[in-house]
This record gives sequence, C-alpha cells and structure tokens, in this order.
Amino acid sequence: MIKSVVISGCSGGGKSTLLEELSQRGYATVEEPGRRIVKEELAGQGAALPWVDPVAFARRAIAMALEDQKLAEAQTGWTFFDRGLIDAAAALQVTTGEAVLETLRNRNRYHQTVFLTPPWPEIYINDPERRHGFEEAVAEYDRLTAAYPEIGYEVVLLPKVDVVARADFLLSQLRE
Repeated sequence: MIKSVVISGCSGGGKSTLLEELSQRGYATVEEPGRRIVKEELAGQGAALPWVDPVAFARRAIAMALEDQKLAEAQTGWTFFDRGLIDAAAALQVTTGEAVLETLRNRNRYHQTVFLTPPWPEIYINDPERRHGFEEAVAEYDRLTAAYPEIGYEVVLLPKVDVVARADFLLSQLRE
C-alpha cells in the first residue's frame, strides 16, 4: 500500500495548518514545493517565481516533488504532502498547454485518496509567498478538483472545521 498522502486544494484553505497538526501527532510531513521555491527565490535572484516565470516555477516544483517522493519512500508510516507532483504538473499544463497530467496516470503515484481543502474565504490570507488573490485560488482549486480524478485519484473534500477535527477526519478516512 502506498503511504504517501497528498493534501491539496485551495490556497489558503488550511493545508499547512493541517500538516502541522499531523506533524505534532508524529506523522512525517512534506512542506509544499511552491512555498519552498518562493522562499529560496526571494532570498536569491528571484527568477523562478510564479509571478515572474510560471513555467520555470512549475518545472522546478515538479523536480522538487519527485525528489520529495523519493525521500518519502524511506518512511515506514504515513507521509503527508502539502501539495505535490500533480499540483505542479497541473500548473505546468495550464501555463504551457502541454498534456503533462496524462503522463502521470500510472507512475509516480501517491495514495489513491487525495484530500482537498475547499475554498474558505474566512481564513484566506495573503503573505510573501502567496501573492495571488482569492479568485485565483478558487480557479486553481477548480483545476485541481478536475485534475486528480482525471488521472485516477479519488478526491475527498476536507470539512471546514477546526484543525484537530480535520486531522481526525482525514485519519479516519485512511483507516476505512
């Protein structure tokens, strides 16, 4: 059984907070590739930023997500990913028109169930790594809700509840 689980969905929907809760419970977690890239780029030359060069950003996110998957293979229990390869591939596909997602249908798989955070305007905020508005976040969410099932994943929407209840819900879904 594949023990690498993706938590994706709307930007600002509580993914990072949920990953922090899962980490506190002893689970391995992987920070979102996009946030790591933005932090690195802002500290350096800033060429592969999503608002500067979205193609370079997406390609770098794909490479980072592949490396994250490789590192997670060494884990014995669940590893939870804040976004991952499919999110990066979907971003590249929408930016370039390349049919990237279909190439991932049968390779570099995560756990069959993917958890999505729905748009949640009451908790959405911008920060240095998230400069896009809520409307762009919803458009991205819409793309991802189509992308995951398109290549064979089952999507489960996470409820808009406090982080402890959300983590409990996610873990109960994995036990079923």
